[in-house]
Amino acid sequence: MNLYLLQLVNGIGLGMLYFVLAVGLSIIFGLLRFVNFAHGAFFLLGAYATFQLVSAGFNFWLTLLLAPLLVGGLAWVAETLLFRKVYHLPHELHILITVGLALVMQEAVIMAWGPLGNNVAPPDALQGVVAWGDFIYPKYRLFVIAAGVVMAAVLGVLLAGTRLGAIVRAGSESSEMVALLGLNIRRIFSLVFALGAGTAALAGALAAPIRGVDPFMGVEALGIAFVTVVVGGMGSFAGALAGGLLVGVVQSMMSTLWPPGSNLMIYVAMAFVLLLRPNGLLGRA
Repeated sequence: MNLYLLQLVNGIGLGMLYFVLAVGLSIIFGLLRFVNFAHGAFFLLGAYATFQLVSAGFNFWLTLLLAPLLVGGLAWVAETLLFRKVYHLPHELHILITVGLALVMQEAVIMAWGPLGNNVAPPDALQGVVAWGDFIYPKYRLFVIAAGVVMAAVLGVLLAGTRLGAIVRAGSESSEMVALLGLNIRRIFSLVFALGAGTAALAGALAAPIRGVDPFMGVEALGIAFVTVVVGGMGSFAGALAGGLLVGVVQSMMSTLWPPGSNLMIYVAMAFVLLLRPNGLLGRA
């Protein structure tokens, strides 16, 4: 029984990590209608920024702030110099351009840190395990769950209870209407794009002590992010949370019941959800 409880908690932890990874992709698509295949590369950069900063002696808690800021700043520059010039083009060209940028970032990581993986140690306070009777669980994974809950609360308040969130929601319905109100829609686009990339980088920073870092982790993360967003519903904040938890729990439970098929089953779950709800669990028609 403890084995399945352990896998369920693992699944919730994975789900919260997938939510932090995918929510930026969902918000960017909801506002900009931009298909960003470079999202996994921002996750990769966040993980490597954490590795580099921790290796240089920075406090791990500080890296959780610095890595998203650094990657978000880079995303702001990329959006300003490149992406905003192609928003009006078909989605197929969005995919080609962002895949090209993702490959450039992956090759840059290989040139800087080599093709082999590296480990990132969790902070001293989060090493070891906690025990409740017979149930034993790693402290760091509990921290990841808590961090995901905090991120969900912060983003929920930001999108639902602030002026910026109201503008983003209005912009997702009609960017022309927002521009007519005298708001700088281009600056809002840049800010949302940087925020989305920053959340992907934070997911990379949180994942680094669990799985280590390697130059190809961005490709894996991109597939997970799209599955999460499609399951939850494109452009839906709550859908990203529901999708992340569903994908995480399915993957974790299947790793016990059928280990070779654990990754395959998340795509089966996606197909099952789309058969019942073509717009995803909480997506709009």
